[in-house]
Amino acid sequence: MGELPLDINIQEPRWDQSTFLGRARHFFTVTDPRNLLLSGAQLEASRTIVQNYRAGVVTPGLTEDQLWRAKYVYDSAFHPDTGEKVVLIGRMSAQVPMNMTITGCMLTFYRRTPTVVFWQWVNQSFNAIVNYSNRSGDAPITVRQLGTAYVSATTGAVATALGLKSLTKHLPALVGRFVPFAAVAAANCINIPLMRQRELQVGIPVTDEAGQRLGHSVTAAKQGIFQVVVSRICMAIPAMAIPPLIMDRLEKRDFLKVDPVS
Repeated sequence: MGELPLDINIQEPRWDQSTFLGRARHFFTVTDPRNLLLSGAQLEASRTIVQNYRAGVVTPGLTEDQLWRAKYVYDSAFHPDTGEKVVLIGRMSAQVPMNMTITGCMLTFYRRTPTVVFWQWVNQSFNAIVNYSNRSGDAPITVRQLGTAYVSATTGAVATALGLKSLTKHLPALVGRFVPFAAVAAANCINIPLMRQRELQVGIPVTDEAGQRLGHSVTAAKQGIFQVVVSRICMAIPAMAIPPLIMDRLEKRDFLKVDPVS
């Protein structure tokens, strides 16, 4: 086999993003939980392969499949702008196991105030880590800004959940089941802009087709953050808006017993 050519564009996804199948394959690869099991040495090896290839150096014996694998492993663990390794639970590969666990607990323990407060706090703390870890640009955020954003976001989320829980106390039980979803939707409107406030202040990097940085754009940051908020709310609908309807029907059946404690 000859040496791998240098004209493979690893700046873009491997599959055609104009098709549903291409987008699905891309995001299944990006969020693959198995990447969480990779060792530090494996992550560093993938970073070396990607950085060398971008610099015009091809690792001897490297195949195209290995290059793409290294690219997706690299993207799963390192920030695209700063190059820093992202904390484990802030990586896209942690989204599936973490969200499944937290969402399940929020939908299960929604009746008692202490459990509502605890799981809303856990959820928004996790969201804060993800939003910070995957922020756009390489502009630094101070510890004070980070602390203010975290406290404001988590406080807003918990207050929203408790307020909605109080309002639905005398309404049908089914309405109360939607409190976690409503709280998450409202909290996303608080959490994401606050955790990414630096982007709203200085903008995000704008590049040309060749990847050359042209400058920073506040307008692009506003548009991007708005799209993230909307997409996060829509993403929560299948997991948080549909199960309450199913559980409400099931709990009326004799074969499913309700746990009064939860």
